[in-house]
Order: sequence, then structure tokens, then C-alpha cells
Amino acid sequence: MSSSTPSPIPQETSASGRKVTYLSTLEAYDKWASVYDSDGNVLQAIDDEEVVRLLPQVLSLLPTDLNRPPKILDLGCGTGRNTLKLLGIPGAVIYGLDLSPKMLQIAEDRCTTAWNTLPPDQRAASLTFRTHDVLDKNHTVTESLPAGPIAADVVISTLVVEHVPLADFFAEVDGLLAAAPSGVLLVTNMHADMGSRSQAGFNDPATGEKIRPVSYNHSVEDLVEAARAAGYELVEGSAVERGVDEEMARRLGPRAGKWVGVRTWMGGIFRRRVGREV
Repeated sequence: MSSSTPSPIPQETSASGRKVTYLSTLEAYDKWASVYDSDGNVLQAIDDEEVVRLLPQVLSLLPTDLNRPPKILDLGCGTGRNTLKLLGIPGAVIYGLDLSPKMLQIAEDRCTTAWNTLPPDQRAASLTFRTHDVLDKNHTVTESLPAGPIAADVVISTLVVEHVPLADFFAEVDGLLAAAPSGVLLVTNMHADMGSRSQAGFNDPATGEKIRPVSYNHSVEDLVEAARAAGYELVEGSAVERGVDEEMARRLGPRAGKWVGVRTWMGGIFRRRVGREV
């Protein structure tokens, strides 16, 4: 699968005889929402560990003279798996945007519940969730939010770019960080090695069929090149590629075994290129 070609087959049968159905990303994730956090997804498990590790570095890149709480946006927040990791940033203004209303409802419910358990002086100042389609050029973030433009300082986007062309993704990020001369982006994704063998998807518990959304197989080089073309540079030392070894396979559960020896996850931190006009 090339970096620019989405999955072309609406339906097929896998080698094991399971029916595979290709849906739009919206349809697939609305169906996936009910089991997304419980189906033992290996890539999500690795992503959880790496995002926890990378977030302190992301926050350290915020300007020291910001003089206000940071605005942090989780683009493609899904069920709020990584939005939860932002709730303990005192005073932060947190936004979660996602294409799927069903995923977003789970995110809003779980994050609001978690936020309410934190002491007021140890939690984000506010949480705002809205549906938003990165690829809908007629539906801007400004229209999505009643308060107008977000003007984020940080965008995190985890396991999202598999579903969109990189040029469209970086155009969206650039709009979100439009008012931030030192805007910071944390992006993670399925590694191309894993993507050459598989793609995002799940087994529908109601029908037993495999459901797959639109998918693009981006490499690390694709990601860095697209970022550079959009005016962003990779923060030195932040690029990571992760594979699965025997110890990880035992720790991450039965679905991890088949990925031993394969690079499955990639991620990095990007920021606006120095000297670029905003």
C-alpha cells in the first residue's frame, strides 16, 4: 500500500476465511467505539507507554514567557485515551476533536469524570469536546467551537495520520497552531513495517467480520518530509521507532505474539521552523 492510496476494496475475505469489510473512517470508528478500549490492541498499548514518556518533553518546549495556561488540543482524540493524560496539567485549556460522535461521547464522559476527581489546583482549567473532520474543508475548527478559533499552543495526534493524507493533516495542524510562533506537535502512528502487513481495524463482536477504515501506510521518512514541507522541523532526539520483543509480547497480551521482531509504532515531536513567519 502506498502512502497516497487508500484501501480500495469495499469487501474481501481474509486467508482465515473471515469477511473483511472496508468502511469510511467515520462509519468504522463509530462501530469500533464500544470495544475500542477493550479489544487488546497492541498498537494502542505501545502508544500509551510512549505518549506518557514523550509528553514531558512536549511541555518543556512551551515558551517560558507564555504568561498564561497552555492550550492543548488532542486531534483525533477517539475515546480520550490520551486526553486523559492531559487532565493533570494545572490550568491547561484542553480540547478534544474527533470525527466519530460515538468515540467522542465516550471521551467526553470518561474525561469529565476523571477531571472531576482531581483537586481544582491540580487539574486542567477546562475541557471542550467537538466533532470535527480534518478532511472537510467546508467545516472549520472555528465553526466547530462556539468560542471561535482555538489558537492552540500544542497539538497531540496519536494513531490518526494512518487515516488521512499527510499534506491534509499538516495543513490542519498549521491552522490549529496558527497563532503560536513556537507551536509544538506530538504525532504518533502505526509504523510502515506493521502497515505493510496490516492496518487499523477490529472484529465486530455483533457479526464476527473484520472492519477496516480508510488507511494510508506512511513511513517515518514520509512523515518528516511532509512536516518539513509544511514548515515544521523534527525536535532533535524525539523520533522513536518501536518494535515488539518477546518480553513485550508477554506483557502486552496474546495479540502481541505475531508482531515479535516487527517495528509497529513510530512517533516524534515537531515544532515550527525557527524564523518562519506565522
